[in-house]
Amino acid sequence: MLAHVESLRAWLRHLHETRRLMVLQDGVSPKFEVGEVVSAFQGDHAVIFPKPAGFDVPMVAGVLGNRRWIAEAAGVEPHELLARVAETIEAPIPWHEVDTGSAPTREVVIEGPDVDLTTLPVPTRSERDAGPFIDSGLVGAIDLDTGTQNLSIQRLQLFSRNRLGILMLPRDLAAIFSRAESQGRELPVTISIGADPLTELSSQAVAGRGQQELEIAGALHGRPLEVVKAITSDVRVPANCEITIEGRIRPYRRALEGPFGEFSRYYQPRALRPYIEVDAVTTRRNPLYRTILSYSAEHLLLGGVMRESTLLQRLKVVFPEALDLRLPLGGSCRYLAIAKIGPHHPGAAKNCLLTLLGLHNDIKQAVVVDDDVDIDDEEEVHWAVTTRFQADRDLVVASNTLGSPIDPSTDEGVGAKLGLDATVPIKRRSRFVVAFSTGRDDRGAREIARFGSDREAAIEELLGESPPA
Repeated sequence: MLAHVESLRAWLRHLHETRRLMVLQDGVSPKFEVGEVVSAFQGDHAVIFPKPAGFDVPMVAGVLGNRRWIAEAAGVEPHELLARVAETIEAPIPWHEVDTGSAPTREVVIEGPDVDLTTLPVPTRSERDAGPFIDSGLVGAIDLDTGTQNLSIQRLQLFSRNRLGILMLPRDLAAIFSRAESQGRELPVTISIGADPLTELSSQAVAGRGQQELEIAGALHGRPLEVVKAITSDVRVPANCEITIEGRIRPYRRALEGPFGEFSRYYQPRALRPYIEVDAVTTRRNPLYRTILSYSAEHLLLGGVMRESTLLQRLKVVFPEALDLRLPLGGSCRYLAIAKIGPHHPGAAKNCLLTLLGLHNDIKQAVVVDDDVDIDDEEEVHWAVTTRFQADRDLVVASNTLGSPIDPSTDEGVGAKLGLDATVPIKRRSRFVVAFSTGRDDRGAREIARFGSDREAAIEELLGESPPA
């Protein structure tokens, strides 16, 4: 395990030592102001708010603010990240359970009537949000039928000192709760706030039902993840996290939750949804409150990287020529997919497009490019589309397809999918010879562009006024 990702604190220390951590002044408000500050620095600096206005618990945000940092936490180069994620999903490592007394998240225990979530600096991100939302909580739950444990990030509206509204999208946690509710059973849950970066990343894995994200976290770390049993249930939680909330989702009970500005930067409307009754909170001494602000780059990338890896592996099964895949920020890391493919037969790029559009409901637009295009460079992708794509030849449209229920442009989740083949036409390849110079990269170019020893004198000689005749 890399020492700097053993815990959130270790990662923050690493960011500090590499000049990527900013400590803000006291008094920044969790209502709107924190989000505005984090947005100003996202991708360049993580941010600590030592004393948010009205609270004693420090806030932390932006700790995985760009793709390079995520790769760094995983111990690989950015171009190796998707392969590393795929390896860990295929070879999870069982967790290691530690005693309660040795788990940092058990240093302080609060139960029953003493629980008060309003002492946490839970932020309000957007102007029309219904109130403060916990946006970084890793929700753990055990499938009461199979005994396997699920871990996922869900939005949690702070209703009161011991109650949280929860939105469960139609995935594993929702299915687990639905089965429990159909039997009239409560579902015990935990909410881990401030876990280490790789455990946060693992919670977003697109893995087979029954796979346990805490074991994927162990594989990302390269050794078993240390966990501790909850004090009110059998759910296991990361032993090193800052704050653990324990509670129950009771059957057949609903409360109005939302609206909330979602990852798409649109509000999802208010509706009757389940809620969590909180029974206990345990923390480190002097805990840090971790926030992952909605629709920030960090929020989008955490889910995007894990989806990219799984989608690429699935695409390769059908289309072995697939080399790489991105879900760019401009598509909310969900709605737009860009695939890079190697040499292929005529018509194969469209097959790739059709496969890609069908891999996940959320993908509503897809672009396929050749292997000479850098899919991390938006300008290169636009260049490929504008110079290689013809609408009457290279466009694919599929109507009445199932999309994302959060996409406001759909009709209750039903919409259309669009594909663009931006590869060079096989039979016209001779017309697409790309112009370039010597092939030097930026570093090589700088090596031959040496600065003169006396730049001031050179500038004066070149730009100075000519003496009068």
